[in-house]
Amino acid sequence: MQKLIWWAFTLRVALCDCHNERNNVGFLTGKGVYEMVKIGQLPPELRETSGLALGKEARTFWTHNDGDNPAELYEVNDTGKVKMVLKLPQFKNIDWEDLAQDNKGHLYIADLGNNTNQRKDLVIHKINPNELTSYEAIHVSYADQKAFPPPPDQRNFDCEATVWHQNKLYLFSKNRSTSNRLVKMYAIPDTAGTYKPSPIDSVYSKAMVTSADVSPDGKTLALLTYGKILFFDVSKGMNFRKPLYCLKFAQGQTEAILFINNDDFIITNEEKGEMFLGSKKNVN
Repeated sequence: MQKLIWWAFTLRVALCDCHNERNNVGFLTGKGVYEMVKIGQLPPELRETSGLALGKEARTFWTHNDGDNPAELYEVNDTGKVKMVLKLPQFKNIDWEDLAQDNKGHLYIADLGNNTNQRKDLVIHKINPNELTSYEAIHVSYADQKAFPPPPDQRNFDCEATVWHQNKLYLFSKNRSTSNRLVKMYAIPDTAGTYKPSPIDSVYSKAMVTSADVSPDGKTLALLTYGKILFFDVSKGMNFRKPLYCLKFAQGQTEAILFINNDDFIITNEEKGEMFLGSKKNVN
């Protein structure tokens, strides 16, 4: 049965395209703008990779496994080789889904996985990977969630994508609703506390959002989904008002994305443990 489910998922991703996003939101096609190549293979212990951030050394990256795995961060190089393992026994990996990073080197481990929309213990762990004696807990609940779980057509409270931008954390919903295909955006402070945000924006996406990142210059937001990547111009503020490109990228269960400069990015997928480099071509 598990193999049948995975086959059906793989087929659905393979058939994914950008037609609905272009018609509903106004994206341009990303085909011909970006080049995607496989660059690395993660080891078996990282087959549920679900977040990416810049590592301590050049050409290295922090990543972690999905929920119910050890509370550990792995520093890997750009071929997928593990350079070190950072054990975090003070935390529990209930459902770690993404990594964000601020301009001072703090990492934000987003324990926000909420497949059934029932969790009331959502938290983001803020740590300094060079000084693990202190850390902060950022507790989150959603002001627009009234039931745990809500009815199937309202299940849009699983935020598996998190980015840091200008002293705020932005969370993006995975739009699990059976009928409402809107990705919601929430914003909270990047400091310890208990927050109950309301959505500040939303955008249509037929595919479910699994990770996000903002380019170092703060101008481009990328939302990764199963089967495509959505790019937005956020140079005038974090919102969905200026869609750029929708790029089809059907490579399985892609759950982590990270800009390595203003144009290029790394993507990893679960199960296969593959690493991909996306490079923007000179289209002028």
